[in-house]
Amino acid sequence: MIDIKLHISAILAALAVPLAMRGQENGLWDLRRCIDHAVENNLTVKSSELSREQNELDLNTAKASRLPDLSAGAGQNFSFGRGLSESNTYVNTNTSSTSFSLGSSVNIFSGMRVNKTIKLNALNLEAATADLEKAKDDIRVQVTQQYVQILYDQEIVKVAERQVSIDSVQVARLRAMLENGKASAAEVAQQEASLGQSRLTLTQARNTLALSLLDLSQLLELPSPQGFGIVTPEVGITLPMPACGPEEIYAEAVGRRPGIKAEQLRLDAADMNIGIAKSAYYPTLTLNGGIGSNAYKSSGYDAAKFWDQFKNNFSQYVGLSLNIPIFAKLSTRNSVRGARLSRSMQLVQLESAKKSLYKEIQQAWYNAVAAESKLSSCQDALTSAEKSFELVSAKYESGKASATEFAESRNSLMKAQSDLVQARYEHLFQVKLLDFYRGSDLAL
Repeated sequence: MIDIKLHISAILAALAVPLAMRGQENGLWDLRRCIDHAVENNLTVKSSELSREQNELDLNTAKASRLPDLSAGAGQNFSFGRGLSESNTYVNTNTSSTSFSLGSSVNIFSGMRVNKTIKLNALNLEAATADLEKAKDDIRVQVTQQYVQILYDQEIVKVAERQVSIDSVQVARLRAMLENGKASAAEVAQQEASLGQSRLTLTQARNTLALSLLDLSQLLELPSPQGFGIVTPEVGITLPMPACGPEEIYAEAVGRRPGIKAEQLRLDAADMNIGIAKSAYYPTLTLNGGIGSNAYKSSGYDAAKFWDQFKNNFSQYVGLSLNIPIFAKLSTRNSVRGARLSRSMQLVQLESAKKSLYKEIQQAWYNAVAAESKLSSCQDALTSAEKSFELVSAKYESGKASATEFAESRNSLMKAQSDLVQARYEHLFQVKLLDFYRGSDLAL
């Protein structure tokens, strides 16, 4: 009899057990290496990192606005023709003047705009940091899902290879029987057709596996999938369903998921924006100070030396500037209203993100429940299909079953094997995803 048994590898083994040394030596990638490489090289993650750096720069700029400014100026002027002389009369002459100045100003009060702007940019930086973590989590989930898909496709290839082996044995047996006159040419041709179909199924399975490897290599931003492969775990473990339901998982997840945190921080930033808009109602007070000097020379007249004039004309000033807003053509009022509208929209965005998270957790939960039920059914179906195939094979080899019956039994077995593999991997992935929402690492 032909012994048909599935060796189903569990995703937890890829996450938790030590990797086979031969796999590492052959350049195969385990799940941890795939995730780390994707997080480091994925373009979406890199874009989020650059966005965070930009927000960090904006915060630094906002903090620096507390400092006084300092500017220097110099001027050289030439005048030709009629002009005012030292005797306060107008004469035709050429004159030149040189001036230097150094000034500074510092904001004393601006309705708390500076402090609130700093807090706003700090919140934006925290939100950008949370966005970066969300991008990393998203790529981790995508890589894990694709990794599991490859494991599934590999098992399907093994199933198809076994079917080719079964049909090859039967073709060889019938050809030998044909030579001895115990089988007809039609029976041989029918079995060869079945072998051709099995080989086609194997080719399709290998193509699907190649495409899955391509998808994962693209997630990892590898230049080519050539030579790329993954480590297949050698230990099969079935994860139990979480003891808590989707509501409890959501309650744990909503407080720690970076996507929700980012939206909450943006809501806080929207509150801060309202305060910044309101600061335009308040007066501003600025302290100014500076120094300066100049030198003057008129052709046809004697003038003091340049440095003597520069010393004698040296001056200093210090003062306060108060600006009181009275009417700004409703721009301040509209800015406040616009900031409040932005807050309302951000509140909707936060609620939408929470509902999306709850929907994802619900889907993962019910997918896991369905996969668990399907897994049990598929195990029973496989047991029945194996027994049926053994009986039909024995009858077929003894000439009591037709090639059609043998092919139908073989196809039923192949489908049962495929369904079981799919249910096992789907269940493992969904349960692991639920643990991930609760704070577990996908690649422990």
